[in-house]
Amino acid sequence: MTNTSLRRRFGAILYDSLLVLALLFLATLPFIGMRSGESVEPATTLHQLTLLFVVYVFFVGFWSGYGRTLGMQSWRLRIETADGAKPSYAAASLRFFAAILSWLPVGLGFWWQLWDADRLTWHDRISGTRLRYYPKTE
Repeated sequence: MTNTSLRRRFGAILYDSLLVLALLFLATLPFIGMRSGESVEPATTLHQLTLLFVVYVFFVGFWSGYGRTLGMQSWRLRIETADGAKPSYAAASLRFFAAILSWLPVGLGFWWQLWDADRLTWHDRISGTRLRYYPKTE
């Protein structure tokens, strides 16, 4: 088990982004139905909150339940606390919102891993979790 590279981290993000995008399409269908097939206004607060909730449930549910999302599983990554356990619901929630902050300044919170002595991102540090790579065993 080792800390993960930025390349693996972004690979898992790309994979999970495709899954989340599909869920967001599904979550938008009822809003389109309520408008008789018309497109949803982009500034609809209820729609935006629903989409945020879907993304939140996806990540926090997987992180606190399994320690990994489907994309992370494909890249053999796992989120752990300092003692190697799965993060609690509270830690996973904190990580979710801290990851949003990591994306805001052009992803600087993720790129920070390149300079961090422990190879941690902002959201790793804020939530007290870390992403670990588990190579295939022979």
